[in-house]
Amino acid sequence: MSKVEQRIKELGYDLPKCPVPVAAYVPVQKFGNLIFASGQTAQADGKPVYIGKVGQEISLEDARKSAELCALRLISALKTVADLDKVRILKVVGFVNAVPDYKDHPKVVDGASVLLESVFQEKGHHARSAIGLGSLPGQASVEVELIAAVEE
Repeated sequence: MSKVEQRIKELGYDLPKCPVPVAAYVPVQKFGNLIFASGQTAQADGKPVYIGKVGQEISLEDARKSAELCALRLISALKTVADLDKVRILKVVGFVNAVPDYKDHPKVVDGASVLLESVFQEKGHHARSAIGLGSLPGQASVEVELIAAVEE
């Protein structure tokens, strides 16, 4: 078990299985030492959770939990192509399905960022964007994607 996986367990989480694509894409693509992970939405036990608009059906707290679950699914995808202890997170992009006047998108995506920084430690510090949208696939409240690198 990698140190990253040990930290995930210490934080009280379980690493899910690698996500299965629901359309014409792959969950993760490695090119040289770069890894591009497709956007993930929150699932628990293989079922979507935290469905709806942030600021309407979904609270800020639940949206942050949704972003955490997205990050865990991203980590499981990374694990299929790299030793997690050699991964450095470079860029995170979070998409928030929110009501039109919502303004706390960065606080929502912090759910993913804080988790990634907790498990990857200094290798988890990353550049980031938090984007508000009118909808996401399956009415997910949050979707997160990332770019990482493998350190040799």
